[in-house]
Amino acid sequence: MLLNIHHGFNFRDMGGYPGAGMHTIKKHKLIRSGKLDELSDRDVHFLSDYGVRFDVDFRSADEKKAAPDRVPHGASYYSFPVFPTDETQVSKTREEEFKQFAADPRGGYKNMLQTYADMVLQDDAQKAYRQFFDLLLSNPDDGQALLFHCSAGKDRTGMGAVYLMSALGVNMATIKQDYIAANDYIQEPLRQILSSVQKQGANANLEQSITDLWTVKEDYLDSALTTIDHNYGSMRNYLHEALNLSDEQVTDLQRIYLV
Repeated sequence: MLLNIHHGFNFRDMGGYPGAGMHTIKKHKLIRSGKLDELSDRDVHFLSDYGVRFDVDFRSADEKKAAPDRVPHGASYYSFPVFPTDETQVSKTREEEFKQFAADPRGGYKNMLQTYADMVLQDDAQKAYRQFFDLLLSNPDDGQALLFHCSAGKDRTGMGAVYLMSALGVNMATIKQDYIAANDYIQEPLRQILSSVQKQGANANLEQSITDLWTVKEDYLDSALTTIDHNYGSMRNYLHEALNLSDEQVTDLQRIYLV
């Protein structure tokens, strides 16, 4: 469910998705979103009133410094950087974008395929998602929501949602549906970015790469899932072996977040 945020995008309550054992994800417990730096005072109060008590930031140090969160009142802030730098390239400067992607229309697409494989295998990414699960396990009280985000709320946040929903027993078709839905909510910032680079003389190659960087595709998620299957055999094995989730912790997650 899209939240009524006026100065931010891709803020979604994950409640209502069907999980394990005919249960569904609780509402007002899990929120995935884009960055929080542009929130208005009204938006900050809205999230506080909505019950947000945990703000998990998957962005790199440079991203956080450039655009620090406006943390909802009553919430605690947690920094769990998935990458030391922004491999998704969403936060790159225009000069960097022009140089890297103007020569190759598939540059952004290829970058994202590699980024998703890296999110599965890199030590920093596995550490960040394990910290994410530790915090999830510390939130047993109903009415306390945990919000997790990156810059656009689609890649690092998207994989966090994939891991979490998998642990909660959500089927892969629904997980993919939630993942792809990000495209519905990033069109305005994408339009603004494309308009800006067009005015600066961007060629068609650069426009295509920026579009590929700023949207999600099943190919990107499939890159991650294929990497998981190749290296760990299954998502279940990945959660247990790479993210160190025990059977008991999976049961606890389902008890906390399903109704």
